Amino acid sequence: MKKFKGIILAGGVGSRLRPLTTVLSKQLLPIYDKPMIFYPLSVLMLAGIKEILIISSQDHINMFKDLLGDGSRIGLSLDYKVQLEPRGIAEAFILAEDFIGDNSCSLILGDNIFYGPSFTKLMKSAMRKNLGAEIFTYPVKNPEDFGILKCDQYGKPTDIVEKPSKYISNLAITGLYFFDNNCIELSKKIAPSNRGELEITSLLNIYLKEKKLSSNFLGRGFAWLDTGSHDSLIDAGLFVKTIENRQGQKIACIEEIAFNNGWIDEAQLKNQVNLYKKTEYGNYLKSLLENNP
Repeated sequence: MKKFKGIILAGGVGSRLRPLTTVLSKQLLPIYDKPMIFYPLSVLMLAGIKEILIISSQDHINMFKDLLGDGSRIGLSLDYKVQLEPRGIAEAFILAEDFIGDNSCSLILGDNIFYGPSFTKLMKSAMRKNLGAEIFTYPVKNPEDFGILKCDQYGKPTDIVEKPSKYISNLAITGLYFFDNNCIELSKKIAPSNRGELEITSLLNIYLKEKKLSSNFLGRGFAWLDTGSHDSLIDAGLFVKTIENRQGQKIACIEEIAFNNGWIDEAQLKNQVNLYKKTEYGNYLKSLLENNP
């Protein structure tokens, strides 16, 4: 299997969330007990991806560096890239060209939260195919607000429509994608949309026409949460709080994932405990050490 590198697109100005985002990146806002960026980062880590590029604005890039550094404390190799202004999701592949090299890549939007059983298995299955593009869909009751995928009776993708005015399907395309290396050159050929952006749907439609687009359905038992409004921020935080308090296990605990993956040892995890000492988060990390056989 060809190596995958990861990209987190954490750009934009978060205008719908002002004044919260007047001086702070949207992806650094809290989702219950941790910053939003931990959630997409944890998804890539669960997929086994260790080399990750974070793309953000000039105003915010150093905030992510201050929070995460070079990633070595959790067994990662993190790089950073500035997106001077929002020019569409597909521009991420052009900005990341040198980082990706001749590898395949996964892109996740920095404000998307995923939760569900066998999610790691689904992602690793997508990575093993390593040909074309893989997307993840989720049923929604308001498809007119999303990019929507239409499939035939056999579940094969047939059409992609951005915010359809007429019903074609209820399968929203989530903010998690797996691409082969062709995504870089194909993104360069995309014409900007009416809003002047390189749309991810334009890139996906190229793969669709070449019959190289596959989809994975996230159905019952999965949660896909967007955090683009004040209400959705609260909803996401309450969801995480409910799961964590009920199960006694944390969602998107990047130190725990690194430890379980064997990327850091007990001594390194203990350093993280000391970093968060006298906090509930630190106590949780400490319990991982105490319960480790």
